[in-house]
Amino acid sequence: MRISDAERDQVAAILREAAGEGRLDFEELDQRLTAVYAAKTYGDLEPVTRDLPEPATRPAAPRGDRFGGTPGSRVLLGIMSGFQRKGAWVVPEELTAVAFWGGGQLDLREARFAAPQVTIRAFAVMGGMEILVPEDAEVHVNGIGIMGGFDHRASGVGAPGAPKIIITGFAFWGGVGVQRRATDAELRRRKLEDREAGRRHLED
Repeated sequence: MRISDAERDQVAAILREAAGEGRLDFEELDQRLTAVYAAKTYGDLEPVTRDLPEPATRPAAPRGDRFGGTPGSRVLLGIMSGFQRKGAWVVPEELTAVAFWGGGQLDLREARFAAPQVTIRAFAVMGGMEILVPEDAEVHVNGIGIMGGFDHRASGVGAPGAPKIIITGFAFWGGVGVQRRATDAELRRRKLEDREAGRRHLED
């Protein structure tokens, strides 16, 4: 039976989740995503996720309390130093982050969003930046790398009611990494489920 684009996107989200958990490296993720978007039938898709555990197939449900609040600074600078935003912070509708001979991390997984759509302008010049986005978000990565890297693999559709995150900018002699990843609490829950499932399997 032939598959739809929505079903391809669903399997791609499963693969990104597995990569965020460390089950796949970037090369494996890239190879499998290529196979997913080339797939025409359910039979083509089945081998792509055959070796992944069942919990990885369940995307996190969107939270209803994630919009609103007063954001802090709309500009983050890491000049020969670093910056970090994680936990319960408010992402402004427009945010500019600059890492120059330094580094930075933006963790949006437990954040609130000032608006349903936010734009992050990320600039890494001889430095590095990591952006962690919720696994259910709609993500559009439009940045470019000039003698550097700007990771686009987190781009994809999101769940209904989830935020839309647009990431643009450039990396010059540096890198901007964008990853979909579950919250730490959700990852711990899934690990416990995996252990419990393994224990039950041994008992059987």
